[in-house]
Amino acid sequence: MSPAPRKPRPVPRSLAGLTSRAVGTGEAIFREGDDPRGEAFLVQAGRVEIRRRVGGTDRAIRVLPAGELVGELALFRGTPHSASAVALEPTTVLVIPAARLLSLVRSRPSLAVALIRQLAERLREAEERRPSAS
Repeated sequence: MSPAPRKPRPVPRSLAGLTSRAVGTGEAIFREGDDPRGEAFLVQAGRVEIRRRVGGTDRAIRVLPAGELVGELALFRGTPHSASAVALEPTTVLVIPAARLLSLVRSRPSLAVALIRQLAERLREAEERRPSAS
């Protein structure tokens, strides 16, 4: 018996009017190497696995639950996605255009701080995965 679909998180007023996208289990939101197309995504319901291709094999980097932002790194850097984002279960994402995300970050210092903390945590995780030079 498959688990019941997770209830979507309420959409904050600041994100009202955004397009939502349903993503099926195993379906990619974006793939490693894809252009970010001026979009980031907020996981509204479900879980998303971030995967990177290493030696011809997909390797799981992290799992993001509802409420997490995905795709913002490529968007902020202006480079292709460095990893793939794949739904682990039926998932709903909100599509956040770059201009809207930047406007939110500028007008909401608490969001900017939350993004900095999230990026710092991802950097720490990446450093822990890197083999030591000793």
